[in-house]
Amino acid sequence: MPGLLEGRRLLATGVLTEASLASAVVRLAVEQGADVLLTSPVCRGHRVTTRVAPRLGVQREVLELDVTLPADLEALGDAVGAAGWDGVDGVLHAIAYLPEPPGEFAATPWTAVAETFQTAAWSLAAVTSALDGLLAPGSSVVGLEIDPGRVLPGQQWLGVARAALEATCRQLARDLGPQGVRVNLVSTGPHRTLLSRALPGHEELVEQYARSAPLGWDAGDRSALARAVVALLSDWFPATTGEVVHVDGGAHVLG
Repeated sequence: MPGLLEGRRLLATGVLTEASLASAVVRLAVEQGADVLLTSPVCRGHRVTTRVAPRLGVQREVLELDVTLPADLEALGDAVGAAGWDGVDGVLHAIAYLPEPPGEFAATPWTAVAETFQTAAWSLAAVTSALDGLLAPGSSVVGLEIDPGRVLPGQQWLGVARAALEATCRQLARDLGPQGVRVNLVSTGPHRTLLSRALPGHEELVEQYARSAPLGWDAGDRSALARAVVALLSDWFPATTGEVVHVDGGAHVLG
């Protein structure tokens, strides 16, 4: 029986270490038959992503993409073509930025806030625009987030940017729908990742989810998240767009 993503071409951002959420998605996508291109900023981890790629089953060269650099975005379409693809069937958006140290919310300078919004929210639109003409009818764009409807410890402006990510998803769903392109988000519970280590109170949040989520929550298990994303990247949700699918053990339903 063919995999859910058999014959589909997936462009993925956000793979850095093997513990990255994007890495779990990519590993399962490859198992389900996807042909995958990874992207990574040159100065922020390209070499690391290149080392990780084969361990995820990805043999292709990692593309250079820093979403804060206009030149990288302008070159993305040509880079995809140079890899031998004449189209893209799926995009995984799994990148974010948090100023370090986070500091006081109201005192955060605009330069840091701007880069947070640029990376976590605006880049979803920027990457899809950079792939203009390559996103085939029936293709799917999926972004990752953690519940922006609540003030979570350590998130600061990143939490605000994630709310902007949801609005960006809805706008793109409206604009790309006539082309047959779906845009959705997966809102996950807290995981232990490279980014989360910089968030004060993250371990307390993990424990809170473990105690309160109706289905329970395991911050070390990425399988449920990966399955949800792969399902949305497949053709099993042909009429779903502009949606936020929660994969958090049901914690979002609680007051």
